[in-house]
Amino acid sequence: MDRLLEGRVAVVTGAGNGIGRAEAIGLARHGAKVVVNDIGTSYDGQGLSRGPADAVVNEIKSAGSVAIANYDSVATEKGAESIIQTAIDSFGRIDVLINNAGVVRNPHDIDEVSTGDWEILIKTHLYGTFYCTRRACSFMKKQGYGRIISTSSHTGFGWKGFTAYGAAKEGIAGFTRTVARDMAGYGITANAIRPIAHWRGTKGSLPHVAVNRPEDVASLVVYLASEQADHINGCIFEVWKGHVGIFIEPPPVQQVIKKDGSWTTEELAELIPRELTKGRSRESFSEVLHLG
Repeated sequence: MDRLLEGRVAVVTGAGNGIGRAEAIGLARHGAKVVVNDIGTSYDGQGLSRGPADAVVNEIKSAGSVAIANYDSVATEKGAESIIQTAIDSFGRIDVLINNAGVVRNPHDIDEVSTGDWEILIKTHLYGTFYCTRRACSFMKKQGYGRIISTSSHTGFGWKGFTAYGAAKEGIAGFTRTVARDMAGYGITANAIRPIAHWRGTKGSLPHVAVNRPEDVASLVVYLASEQADHINGCIFEVWKGHVGIFIEPPPVQQVIKKDGSWTTEELAELIPRELTKGRSRESFSEVLHLG
């Protein structure tokens, strides 16, 4: 087997279980030295334990690879910076950052979403990705090399009950595209994945035909983390089973251009149903958008 990451140093957040665990093990199998970060909470953010991170580190070491555990939270600036610093202090550099840490909450309609749930989801997913990426890039720029792979989600397209989670995850998609442009001149790429895979928070809730094992997601992540993927930047990938898809920039699906001036409200009231929505009824839009 070709080892695509020989000599590289990787940080994987939320690596104690599920997709993050598979990513950490996959990166190590391909030669990377891995910082395995996990605070050891339940999938909904309850409790703390060093057990999950330690277990993954032991598994990597048992296979003959190199890993070290970190137990800090991505949801605080200090915690995120400590995660990245662990790589620098332990291995002298950071080449790959996998932003995977996250929590979920039970689905609620927007009027039932608590401020506490909103804050923990935004802080863990969006702030956590920002904090870790910002700190990692400060080192990657000096090295002239880096790979950043973050975790978005199809919930950002609009899944009922996932207001906070979807907002955070789609925020990560926009963040990724912008970071890709910021860092393009420094040998650094930034991409994201929208995985569908069984993990602690989805058991029994996803259709069997649509899901991977976490290891299937990790296969794509290892490739994106390698030098071979140096031409891929600012892209969002979707992954399930044998399917891999790529999103570049979301283009308009339909547009009408006025030759002179701007549209009035009266003109738009006539134009939009006729040209842009093609006469679709409210019911047909609900069906297409899975609004239920």
